[in-house]
Amino acid sequence: MTSSTVTPESLLATGRDVLRLEAAAVAALEARLDADFVGACELLLNCPGRIVVTGMGKSGIIARKIAATLASTGSPALFLHPAEGSHGDLGMLTRQDCLLALSNSGETAEILAILPVVKRLAVPLIAMTGNPQSTLAHRAAVHLNCAVAREACPLNLAPTASTTATLAMGDALAMALLQARGFSADDFALSHPGGSLGKRLLLRVQDVMHRGTSLPKVRADTPLCEAVLEISSKGLGMTAVVDAEDRVLGIFTDGDLRRAFARRQDIWEQPMAELAHAKPTTIVAEALAAEALALMEGHRIGALLVIDHEARLIGALNMHDLLRAGIV
Repeated sequence: MTSSTVTPESLLATGRDVLRLEAAAVAALEARLDADFVGACELLLNCPGRIVVTGMGKSGIIARKIAATLASTGSPALFLHPAEGSHGDLGMLTRQDCLLALSNSGETAEILAILPVVKRLAVPLIAMTGNPQSTLAHRAAVHLNCAVAREACPLNLAPTASTTATLAMGDALAMALLQARGFSADDFALSHPGGSLGKRLLLRVQDVMHRGTSLPKVRADTPLCEAVLEISSKGLGMTAVVDAEDRVLGIFTDGDLRRAFARRQDIWEQPMAELAHAKPTTIVAEALAAEALALMEGHRIGALLVIDHEARLIGALNMHDLLRAGIV
């Protein structure tokens, strides 16, 4: 049931209070980063196995996200549900791993229950809690203090500021490890091959270009009437103009055709040498497809010719090819 005192102003005020409190909780973490943060990073960098991240309830949701961020940025990681850990899932934890345990209270029973096994395996334990005096904090090799002054919940009950702070601390760890490992954009793309970022960083012009018999090309002495048939049959909205050795001399597009008709009436027998654009914008097959997009946008053109290192025509692509590939 909605309170009769709720107004647009009160809703806005609550929303702004939440954002202010959560921003303050994250900002307070910066001053707390010290030798313990460095120690946590060193443990994780030297871990020969995986980083196993665990947490219960809302902390478990944050733990899953931290594990995913670590895994996608060069630090192999997985999530372990602490309650399931006591019923067999601890088998995924090996002596080569590190355990990163999240608990705002530091007294989560399900996490404390698996600590004897963690100790027996001699697995390094890093704790992220909101209570430096808690059991989990004391048993950890390194403790990262994620305490907040209060939750953003008006009742000071629902995990809000605390989960935001813990998530931010996890991001800080992941990014510090990323930089320390020299993790590059190409590395990032390898772990994101299905997404738009991966496609932009991995897909090459040679993967999307037209080649062989689907490649539109005519000679410099080809009359316009034949060039139009070549453009129509290949469906790229243009044709390359090449010499006897397939070196690119120019390009003629649908737009050039319209402009040519606007200037003259009888041009069907005019050769391509007189109508084509000389020195067209080109790209090499090894270039990223994203570079092709940038060239098209920068020059305001809809197609590109692909050449080898001796300026011979080997392919062509247009904006529709990039759209189909998910680059645009």
